[in-house]
Amino acid sequence: MSEQNPKTDLEEKARNWIKERGVTLRDIGELVHYLQAPYHDSLSIEDCIENVDKVLSKREVQNAVITGIQLDVLAEQNQLTSPLQETIASDEGLYGIDEIIALSIVNVYGSIGFTNYGYIDKEKPGILKKLNDKSSGQCHTFLDDIIGAIAAAASSRLAHSVAKDEELD
Repeated sequence: MSEQNPKTDLEEKARNWIKERGVTLRDIGELVHYLQAPYHDSLSIEDCIENVDKVLSKREVQNAVITGIQLDVLAEQNQLTSPLQETIASDEGLYGIDEIIALSIVNVYGSIGFTNYGYIDKEKPGILKKLNDKSSGQCHTFLDDIIGAIAAAASSRLAHSVAKDEELD
């Protein structure tokens, strides 16, 4: 962490909560790689992680992360009132609020993120498959969508930066 760009308390909390819930930057970077490797011959995992890092530096992303994770944790602790408790604990398919929070992240880097998010949410590769597994006893109703959205936004950021570099050539 450089002194010129110290992370805010909100950013540190969001990053720590993601890590505490079992997700690493590399896990998210691998999702970005999954989405973007077909379009970039020499895409490195480091480039993917760098773009994830940039997405996580956005306040609106941090707010979505802490809101979603807090709701997941409260559902695990049976601290929500009915019917919200049952809806979040079971990851009710028609609930949709988890996807709405994710879309607030996806939109940060443009409309290409919507298609990336829809694809990765449907396929559930890598860490998303693990987060979607209900047998762990943890509730990830919001986290799986948030992580997919961060990867989709980072993929969009990466695609935009590559397109900009190509325009400069």
